[in-house]
Amino acid sequence: MTIYNRILLFGVWICLVLLSVYQPDQAIGNTVLPENIKWLTNTKDPVFASDKAKKGGTFHASILSFPMTFRVIGPDSNGSFRSAILDNQLSLIGIHPNTENIIPELATHWAFGDDKKTMYFKLNKSARWSDGEPVTSDDFLFAVEFMRSKEIVAPWYNDYYTKEIDRVIVYDDHTLAVVATKAQPDLHLRVGLSPIPRHFYGKLDKDFVRKYNWKIVPNTGPYQISDFQKGKYIHFKRKQDWWAKDLHYFKNRFNVDKVVFSVVRDTNILWEYFKKGKEDVFSLVMPDYWHEKSRTPVIENGYVHKIWFFNDTQQSAMGMWLNQDREIFQDRNVRYAFAHAMNIEKVIKNVLRDDYFRLEHGFVGYGRYSNPDIKARRFDLDKVDQYMKASGWSRGPDGLWSKGGKKFSVEVTYSFDEHTPRLVVLKEEAKKAGMELRLQRLDSSATFKKFLEKNHDVAWMGWSTSLRPQFWEHFHSVNAHKSQTNNITNTDDPEMDQLIDAFRNSLEEEERIQLSRKIQSRIHEIGCFVPTFMVPYVRQAYWRWWKLPEVPGTKMSGDLFSPFGSTTGGLLWYDPDLFAETKQAMKAGKTFQPVTIVDETYKMKE
Repeated sequence: MTIYNRILLFGVWICLVLLSVYQPDQAIGNTVLPENIKWLTNTKDPVFASDKAKKGGTFHASILSFPMTFRVIGPDSNGSFRSAILDNQLSLIGIHPNTENIIPELATHWAFGDDKKTMYFKLNKSARWSDGEPVTSDDFLFAVEFMRSKEIVAPWYNDYYTKEIDRVIVYDDHTLAVVATKAQPDLHLRVGLSPIPRHFYGKLDKDFVRKYNWKIVPNTGPYQISDFQKGKYIHFKRKQDWWAKDLHYFKNRFNVDKVVFSVVRDTNILWEYFKKGKEDVFSLVMPDYWHEKSRTPVIENGYVHKIWFFNDTQQSAMGMWLNQDREIFQDRNVRYAFAHAMNIEKVIKNVLRDDYFRLEHGFVGYGRYSNPDIKARRFDLDKVDQYMKASGWSRGPDGLWSKGGKKFSVEVTYSFDEHTPRLVVLKEEAKKAGMELRLQRLDSSATFKKFLEKNHDVAWMGWSTSLRPQFWEHFHSVNAHKSQTNNITNTDDPEMDQLIDAFRNSLEEEERIQLSRKIQSRIHEIGCFVPTFMVPYVRQAYWRWWKLPEVPGTKMSGDLFSPFGSTTGGLLWYDPDLFAETKQAMKAGKTFQPVTIVDETYKMKE
């Protein structure tokens, strides 16, 4: 899985891993299940793995920088590598990536309460932590204590899991209920908890952050970190006796024995490693790689295959996030002018070969929750002139706007060297509009840290997605003007707060849909986000000894070769015969027919 996709995937866990408020009097066995409960399960939806899959092999992947911690909670934990850890932790239930129906994970059965805010769960009695300990209801109770504890130094989680979940009810070691604070139209998306192992952590204390910075926490998924060297590599091993390996939706998945993540800090070097067979997969989403750089012997000789797979899922909020705590962006007219000074269409045409699509706003692809009436502001020099003059700016002899002796000059921070040509075009076009963009490229960890600490002018990045829009984290004032929150625009708007609070408190789906659209309109009115591109597909190159199912992915797949992830990951497998055949052919100078696969099974309807 590429680092870019890991960043884009950042918010998915938040959607599924929800925890609850601990009630000390709810000891095991003290309560009785309702008599009218109707247990449900689902082993009827189509599987999306291949029965031809084989176990074995080592998958070689990369990370652009070493993570600052293995913790997934607390300071510096919000980096891109956390998804690899979280993707090996199961929840009570999952979502089928094609039907979007509930499917089993840690729970075998579930039921809905008449109050529309309670879900009941039966745990799989075979479920085990990676250290062999059984998964019990007590691990969910401890998860509540953990997520609400001040010792983890994670105020967002403290707040969220206090206000959204009312309580957990434990009936026995393998039966529990989770009660939301209010009735929910998508209750299953709110209460699909993940456990946290009490036996591993014990009592939390003020030394938590330091003590667990590099601890390898037991998990419930198919892989676990087995070895690492800081700054160089992280290895995962497949659990040979994983408790869930034969379950309906997990069978024939998670086939690789070992996954190696090596630190390669430059994509150009990574490309050279890939062509030498030191890396197994390389992303070709960027047009210059798909159209030009892929004209290379290993691909033309058929040793490496190319695939273009269209998906149909929520689009990442990729764009330019303006820090409104910077004086220059406190004026809405200036924010509007900045948006009109960005020639996104020219980048799409001249740099991206028209392979990418314009993203109209930050919440595209969410069905009825998306507002189809919002259109991104286009490049327009007249409108730049209008908005800047309205706020008292004037153009100096150098062509730049100035006010009070200060010129319009902002720093744009980004992490991927391949994005430089895009930003260079924007920079040159912005000069025509009288604005100077200073480009700053940092490694991915330093970039994300800078954004979370709100030390940026303009953040060039994309957020991950979930099944429903997430507004509170990014746009509510409670998360503004403080570090380690996702409100990187420092949006502090009373009207926005009211809409978001209403959205969070709504009991009716139709009302939530209308509020969602109003919030998106308000974001557009505030002008703190300049949407750029969307890429509703996956393009990758891979060595021919790696295999995929007949339909290579699901409609939600963002990476066909992700070795982890309960929803869409682990579909690939290694073919040792093809490996031997390929290596022998390369040695003998034999070639194969070049292979380029284009799969439109799930292509979005225009």
